[in-house]
Amino acid sequence: MVGFTPLHQVLCATITWSKLNQTFMTESKSSHSLRFGIAAILFTLLGACSNTSSHARTKQASPHLTTGKNLAMVGLRSTVVAAVKQPVTFTRNGIVVLWHRPREIISANAPRELTQTSVIAEAPGSIEFEALLDKKRFPQTEFGKLTWLVDGPTFFPEFDRQIAAAQQSIQIQVFIFDNDDIGVRYADVLKRRSSEIPVHVLFDDLGSTMAHHSAPETLGPPGFMPPSNIGSYLRKNSDIIARRSLNPFLVCDHTKLMIFDEKIAFLGGMNLGREYYSEWHDLMVRVEGPIVSSLSKDFKRSWKIAGPWGDFALLRRSPQLPPPPSITGGIPLRLLRTDAAKGRHEILDVTLLAIRGSRRRIWIHNPYFAHDDIVAAVEAAARRGVDVRVIIPHAKEPTLMDSGNLSTAHVLIKAGAKVYMHPKMSHLKALICDDLASIGSANFDTLSMRINRELNLVFSDRATVKELENAVFLPDFSRSRRMHPTETKGVSNGLAETVADQL
Repeated sequence: MVGFTPLHQVLCATITWSKLNQTFMTESKSSHSLRFGIAAILFTLLGACSNTSSHARTKQASPHLTTGKNLAMVGLRSTVVAAVKQPVTFTRNGIVVLWHRPREIISANAPRELTQTSVIAEAPGSIEFEALLDKKRFPQTEFGKLTWLVDGPTFFPEFDRQIAAAQQSIQIQVFIFDNDDIGVRYADVLKRRSSEIPVHVLFDDLGSTMAHHSAPETLGPPGFMPPSNIGSYLRKNSDIIARRSLNPFLVCDHTKLMIFDEKIAFLGGMNLGREYYSEWHDLMVRVEGPIVSSLSKDFKRSWKIAGPWGDFALLRRSPQLPPPPSITGGIPLRLLRTDAAKGRHEILDVTLLAIRGSRRRIWIHNPYFAHDDIVAAVEAAARRGVDVRVIIPHAKEPTLMDSGNLSTAHVLIKAGAKVYMHPKMSHLKALICDDLASIGSANFDTLSMRINRELNLVFSDRATVKELENAVFLPDFSRSRRMHPTETKGVSNGLAETVADQL
């Protein structure tokens, strides 16, 4: 079922209470709202308005009462449990949220500083730009080989192969481990493997719980009943160790990362659920080589914090593991993070530098494009003659974030950019600036740039950038419809833009 992004439709239910009786659209699916307590509050903060699900779809979703109970437990874990187990993470996340939310509102309405849109001397993809990133102390490059896996029919068979081939360990981290037929299928596969090798599964508490409340567009087999608690289902009759990433101050871990035998990794935008399997347009990348060691360390840190000792587990050092063997065809890669608790916003900073340095092109593929600094930088680039092309998803039943996308489209089209609407829901996140590319889990909104935990890969190898161009951008430009300025008329002001700018 879904990969929703919390707070994407923050004022939906405050506009009209009747919307609480409709379906709320999350990043990956719709869900019925609740009329009581913390569940109603969370739906108000986290949902997006849409139409009521059919009776058939409702039957394959967790019932209201179950979801209300599960959301109440999320609230308890996100406050009391997180404060006790993760005092450092809890405090830092609180400070970041209390700072960045007002800051984004003020900056959205303040005069834009020249330095935020001015051109820098170093062109992205050049040796000079890489030296600039080193000088600014961004994570160093590490070598790895990338294989593109576009859409579920390409990714999931490869995922199946790696699950079956693993000999030592399987480590899975997703924002959503859904309880639909696809989520249950992979839970069963991992349960079987857990009797042979260690299997660790980490999923976001709030993201997964919200996802379980409604069925995907494609229903499961007749009679399929989703388990009410995917964590309990994973542990039942298996040796899987499953943990939840907690959500203090509604901060989520939006990372998607799968690691096999510490040698092969997948990262990108896909969770485990039906939308990603067969319904949505999305991207994962297979990573091999020495950089997998850093990905594994990153997973282990998240795994420790989610464990019984929380932040205190970091006081104990992990054993050093031998690095994955070198491979032919590897290229320099940078792992960038958004991590509020550690003060990291590398994805935003590198994105802005790349946009401000671009001379030839800025190609963007993103489902949520509302961050004011990025919009302003792209607008300035379009006005100076850079080839700016943006792909946004098809909005079957527009939500506030879709309105935010249209507001961004309005600004960029006026500046001379080309904006395309993909024919289906696209959850894909990719960027090319001249000869530099970035792919991963991050949306172009405040949540991904400042608050939620995100993971992106950035690289400047021209041949690999060309592969991304041929695998994703050129086919999608061809199949998408270029938007006319009249389609965005009247959306540049108002509540939707204000909310989208804040997210």
